[in-house]
Order: sequence, then C-alpha cells, then structure tokens
Amino acid sequence: MTAIQITNLTKTYANGTQALKNINLQVEAGDFFALLGANGAGKTTLIGILTDLVKKTSGQVKISGCDIDHDFSKAKKFIGVVPQEINLNIFERVIDILITQAGYFGIPRQEAFGEAQMLLKRLGLWEKRMNVPRTLSGGMKRRLMIARALMHQPKVLFLDEPTAGVDVEIRHEMWQYLRELNAAGMTILLTTHYLEEVEQMCRNAAIIKGGEIIMCDSVKKLVAVMEREVYVVSVQQVKPSVVLEKYQPRVIDETTLEVELSRKDTLHDFVFHLAQAEMILTDIRPKGHRLEKLFLEVLNN
Repeated sequence: MTAIQITNLTKTYANGTQALKNINLQVEAGDFFALLGANGAGKTTLIGILTDLVKKTSGQVKISGCDIDHDFSKAKKFIGVVPQEINLNIFERVIDILITQAGYFGIPRQEAFGEAQMLLKRLGLWEKRMNVPRTLSGGMKRRLMIARALMHQPKVLFLDEPTAGVDVEIRHEMWQYLRELNAAGMTILLTTHYLEEVEQMCRNAAIIKGGEIIMCDSVKKLVAVMEREVYVVSVQQVKPSVVLEKYQPRVIDETTLEVELSRKDTLHDFVFHLAQAEMILTDIRPKGHRLEKLFLEVLNN
C-alpha cells in the first residue's frame, strides 16, 4: 500500500511566492523516507499541506489511500505530527498533555493513561510526568512532542527537524526508538539537517530545491552517484610510503589514515598497495557524509 501519494501539488502564497511547483511524490507504507532541502526549499510547506496546516493551491494528496480534500477527518487518524517549532501547552503537566491529545481522537482516559505511561517510560520522561514543559530541557521537550504524536498509534509519522537542538546522546536514543517504530511497520517521513543519519537509517530520499523535487531515489543509489569517497583506514603503524603516493593519504595519527578514492579506484587495489607499503590493515570504513556532499552539489548546480 502507498502511505503518501502526492500528485501535481502546487502552493502559491498570497504574495505571489510559489512555494511548491507541481510536486509528484510517492512514499510506500513502511518506508523510512527523508525529505532534504535548504531552508526555504519547500519542506515545511509540503508537510504543512500533508497535515492540513497549509492549504494547497492545486493538486491531490492521499494519506493511506484517503484523499485529504474529501475526508481529512479520516486521514488525520492515520498521521502523527512532530512540528519543527516547539508548541507545547506550557500550563499543562506532561501526563495531561498526552491524555488531552488522546482525547482528540476519542481514546478513553484510562486507555490513554496506559499508552502515555508506555511512551513516557520508553522515551525517558516518566519521572517528569507531573512537570510542566517550561521545566524540561530542549531534548525532553522534543521527546515529549514525539510521544504526543504517537498517542493515537498513527500509521504515518511526520517529523520536521525532530532532533534540532538535541545533544548527540539523546539524539541517538530518539533515533533508536524511531527505528523500532519503523521496524514495526510505521511509515516515517522526516526532514533533517543531520544527513549522516539519513544515510544510516533511511531507505529512500528526495531532494527539494526551489519548490521542486529534483532527485528522488533510494539513499544507496543517491550516494552511489558520488564520484569520490573518503575512507578511514586503521593500520598497526603508519609508515612513510612511496607506494601510496598516488593516493595522497592524509595521516591522522600514528595508526590512522584518510584516503579519498575515485570510482575507478577499488578498495582491493588500495589494500594491495597498503600491503606493499608494509602496513598491516586493522580496519577500513567509509568516513560518511557522502549524502551531504551530494546535497551540496545539487544545491549549488
């Protein structure tokens, strides 16, 4: 089943700004999909239309087969939304925020309390359940917004910069939970500036520029178009080598090198030359950030 079907979608604001230009996009059920683009590219406008916060100018949008123009009240039951801006009620306690959210979907209070308890414990917020949002850290507020979006067990989760301003440890914990949700069948569409996470977790991605989708493919295929890739090479001991001069490796420390290989170079050849240079290989891995390079190249073209 298709979770999100967008056909010929446009959005022109009253001042004449055309934020979206004939967008066509399909996200299959169970996908972990990334929408990438610079600030102002149209990402937030697109998510706003998908969640009925922004009115489209023309085109068609279906969520789990439900046309949002014909029956958004049904479509909204399928979606959970974590917006970019923190929009929590500062006067409500954490537990009450979740129970109130469940009430919008007709979930009985007792059932809602059980769901809230599960989510708060899983997201490390149970001890803060009687607090109000102003006493929470930025990372806790972000996690609370994720919990709120999940209270009615949606099929599709929209995440607009969900880890902005969150420290590395908390971010990794949040992503681990999102992986679990996706593995259980939830479709996730996110926008993020942490491109290394897209490369690690998402299966498919689209790049939007100036309100248009200019690339859409699997993350693996998008990354594969890169002409060069940097590898981190660990050896027992770095030694001076004429043999490796053509690769121009960069010495990081006494056991670590970085080397940039073009597509015509092969790891097998490099490892062969490494052995000729009498360096014993202990580990080799991509440095990552290939998607970021692609993203910057596309935006600058």
